[in-house]
Amino acid sequence: MLEDILQEKFGHKAFRGQQKKAIENILRNRNTLVIMATGSGKSLCYQLPAIVKEGMAIVISPLIALMKNQVDALNAKGIKAACYNSSIPKKVLSLIKEEVKEGKLKLLYVAPETLNKEETIELLQNVNISLIAVDEAHCISDWGHDFRPEYRNTRKAIEALGYPPIIALTATATPKVEYDILKSLEIEDSLTIRSTFHRPNLYYEVLPKQQTERKIVSFIKNHPGESGIIYCHSRKKTEELVEILKLNDINAASYHAGFDTKKRIHNQDQFLASKVDVIVATIAFGMGIDKPDVRFIIHYDIPKSLEGYYQETGRAGRDGEKSYCVLFFDEQDVIKLQKLNRHKTATEREINNRLLNELSTFSHSAVCRTRQLLYYFGEEKKEICHHCDNCQEERVTYLAQDEVTLLLETILATKERYDQVSMIKILTGIKEEHLNYDEKEMPNFGKGANHTQKKWNSIFKQLLIDGYLVIENPEIEIAHLTKKGKDFLTKPYPIKLLEDLSFELSDSEKAKKKGSKGTYDLGLFGKLVNLRDQIAIKNNIKPYLIFQEKALKALATYFPTTIEQLAQRTNVRISQVHKFGQAFIDVIKTHIEENNIEPPTHVVVKANTAKSTKKIHLIQQIDRKVDLREIARQNSMTYGALIKELEEISSGGIKLNLSYYIDTILEKELQDDLYEYFQEMKDDNIEQALEDLEDEFSEEEIRLMHIKFLSIASY
Repeated sequence: MLEDILQEKFGHKAFRGQQKKAIENILRNRNTLVIMATGSGKSLCYQLPAIVKEGMAIVISPLIALMKNQVDALNAKGIKAACYNSSIPKKVLSLIKEEVKEGKLKLLYVAPETLNKEETIELLQNVNISLIAVDEAHCISDWGHDFRPEYRNTRKAIEALGYPPIIALTATATPKVEYDILKSLEIEDSLTIRSTFHRPNLYYEVLPKQQTERKIVSFIKNHPGESGIIYCHSRKKTEELVEILKLNDINAASYHAGFDTKKRIHNQDQFLASKVDVIVATIAFGMGIDKPDVRFIIHYDIPKSLEGYYQETGRAGRDGEKSYCVLFFDEQDVIKLQKLNRHKTATEREINNRLLNELSTFSHSAVCRTRQLLYYFGEEKKEICHHCDNCQEERVTYLAQDEVTLLLETILATKERYDQVSMIKILTGIKEEHLNYDEKEMPNFGKGANHTQKKWNSIFKQLLIDGYLVIENPEIEIAHLTKKGKDFLTKPYPIKLLEDLSFELSDSEKAKKKGSKGTYDLGLFGKLVNLRDQIAIKNNIKPYLIFQEKALKALATYFPTTIEQLAQRTNVRISQVHKFGQAFIDVIKTHIEENNIEPPTHVVVKANTAKSTKKIHLIQQIDRKVDLREIARQNSMTYGALIKELEEISSGGIKLNLSYYIDTILEKELQDDLYEYFQEMKDDNIEQALEDLEDEFSEEEIRLMHIKFLSIASY
């Protein structure tokens, strides 16, 4: 019978995984907790019983957009469903209320805030409720990655509705979160159905956050036409990254909460229809999207927890085909997120920092990524996965028999009473007020001080994953020795552990980073200056009107070997690049060959690409002869910031006709004096000009006339 309904209503011939087991349990009116990975078909576990059972099912969901998608899909299948939340117009709500009262609906999707309202409870108390589905149930736990306080009141609403059978569902629940869900909903007696968290088609990789845009562009170029999602923390970064991708001929769009609903829906639909290859988004994107062929998930910024990471990476490869999950890690990102927590309560700060530390530990660890993730979600995997960077790349190991012995002996000596944090403090000799420092109870106090807390944390985590230790109660997180751990102490043996990964800059990366800030090849720079001076003499123009000094330094840093690369790296007017560029390229190529230099890989990534739209807008306003102070006001800029922006534009060879404005602040005769001064300057040094002319002209007059001079004198 169930298979017939599955085929008729949902178009599937057979159930997947443990779907049928969950469905049969809720059909027996027994409470059920379903923990299934993203894309494994959790929604069917309550939708099918809702069809079979008499009455109407209530689905508690945290996202209005997700509700709408599911309701639309159900109605398209001929299953009567509706949303009931604050976004619904009053007239439509009235119609839905009538359908509820008349028993015409099989499923009613409700936001938790709406469910907890007295008027909603009154409406539903007179209805035959078949079951209550608590979707995204991890939201009920303050240890979950997306805690929603309003979910805490769900149990009160359930009580008011007469305790119908409950099915709670989530894709990401650690043992601690699972415990919280059962306790908060008071369904400790429920059947827990857990599918594996192992996704063998996903390749996990963590990279240092260095030259990130360049690496992302290269990765996508190596996967042409494939669908992918890139996650960023800020709305601004999503738009900046999209500009860079577009510059590299990558079909991309952004998605964030700052867009109006129409634009968000449009961009999402374009991605779902494969009219856009890459969506760059904040975490506002992704919940409930039904796109099976997402081939990669890239985290430009770190997620706030391993649960969030797992859920977001789970949007890749739902069709079972090989897909990639790339995380760019920088410890500074962890610090930034911790700072954002400083205004929260002490408890919230502790929870958020613990979640971030777990993510940091995962990133630094050289242990198989899959084993780490599975352990985090309460699942054991003894063998390595062979589909992560730690399994496929050689990692450093070290003999740790003494460290393991010391740690396990200390846990036993303290009668297995302390959690990981306290145990590590005991080993490293850090006293805490709540600990008893009696020498009999803590004979090993401080004996591990030769290692950092971070090192001991790594050892502790590896012993948990390898089965020497176990945490039996997720609420208090105290580690106990397993039989394997006790056997080791009885008869110790050599044991190798993995050294944590370092995300500090290598010497070569540091050199590159310095180079981008001003360290350049002095020998090449000298050759380029000589070439520029020769060209200037031959053409009877000022050298800086060909290439300014900062452009030559950029060439001596990045070694461009094509006209396109030279244009990308110098921000010089394209006509100058085409007229003079080949001579500079020839000098660079010769210098590379003579000095056996390996130039950096070239990908079109301009630091200021994301500002291009703004610059175009400024140029258009100047073309319309808008007052400069009005331009600054309209663009929420200070007047000084606007002038600096215009200087940057003009230094790239763009002609700006500022005469209409300069004529209102400076007499023609004085303009001629300034123009003559700039003509006689040997080098394009605006700071020197400000110093020379400070008694005769204001800084505004000097800077604006310098922009005008560059626009007129550009070769």
